[in-house]
Amino acid sequence: MKIALPDTNGRLTDYSLTGRPIAQAVLGDNPARVVYSAAHVVADPFTANDPSGRTTIDWEKTMAFRRYLAGLGLGIAEAMDTAQRGMGLDWPGALELIRRTKAEIPDALVANGCGTDHLDQATSYTLDDVRRAYLDQLEAIQKVGGRVILMASRALVKAAKTPEDYVKVYSDVLGACDQPVILHWLGEMFDPQLAGYWGSKEFEKAMPVALAVINENASKIDGIKISLLDKQKEIDMRRLLPVGVKMYTGDDFNYPELIEGDAEGFSHALLGIFDPLAPAAAFAVKSLGDGDTSAFRSTLDPTVPLARLIFRAPTQYYKTGVVFLAWLNGFQDHFVMLNGAQAMRPLPYFTEVFRLADACGLLREPEMAVNRMKRLLAFYGA
Repeated sequence: MKIALPDTNGRLTDYSLTGRPIAQAVLGDNPARVVYSAAHVVADPFTANDPSGRTTIDWEKTMAFRRYLAGLGLGIAEAMDTAQRGMGLDWPGALELIRRTKAEIPDALVANGCGTDHLDQATSYTLDDVRRAYLDQLEAIQKVGGRVILMASRALVKAAKTPEDYVKVYSDVLGACDQPVILHWLGEMFDPQLAGYWGSKEFEKAMPVALAVINENASKIDGIKISLLDKQKEIDMRRLLPVGVKMYTGDDFNYPELIEGDAEGFSHALLGIFDPLAPAAAFAVKSLGDGDTSAFRSTLDPTVPLARLIFRAPTQYYKTGVVFLAWLNGFQDHFVMLNGAQAMRPLPYFTEVFRLADACGLLREPEMAVNRMKRLLAFYGA
């Protein structure tokens, strides 16, 4: 099967598809690694609302994708940045998403983003304001029986004056949690407003603060996800975690080796890239559990160039690549996103995502993917 793809000057060259869709596998109840896919949402393309206005979601398609992930045995990290949380998805929309997912797949492994994003970012807040904001969202999520991911707070960055302020706010919020939670350290490459989290822009100074929160509240913490796109930082922190506290990799550049681990430990996964890579993630981790490390690496290693492209700088626009692949693979009927985010990458990005997804077997119905890619090219005049 062929398709003519343009270069950056618009010249067309035939590309022949070579990939074979990844074999389907389902993770069992006790997988070798806990795997969460941070799932995207599907926008309603027929809304009359402007992209910058009120969130409008296609709930049927959004829930269908979550059933697909759960059917593969993957956990779902709900209402996170992959779902455009704080970048198109506001807190009322996030809470509705959390409620619907809980009702739709009540027995699935789901952890839900709890933050402070209902606070007006143009206003300055005190630590008490930030604490109350966290507790308001925590109460709402726990009321529906949801597990929690404590998301990094833009408001806390502005309100905190010392590292100790982070420790106090987190300890107070963790004290109100009814079951162990996942902490989320999101780097500034994903959200520039989180620069200096934990009280310092230097990892060597910030990490001890995060570890202090964990050590003082270990019974309330299932694990921590760090998304810093630096494997050594993750490994260094992983080796310092108290027994029983998991490291969840958020490194969309180096996930195969971090999940495989070394003689001193390994990372579990909570990844935005495991939305488009869901079948590869399920097959690879099942292979790892079966003792087949070679199959684990031979499945995931070829996906790394695709992940690095999708998450290239400006990294916060990675959602565009995630939803593009969801459209190519038939999980939605259009390529429209909340906040108009489908426009945040150029055409050569999409053509290269198409090539790399084919190369590692992630186009599940190649003929449909080709037809949809042709529609996108026609839109651009190619």
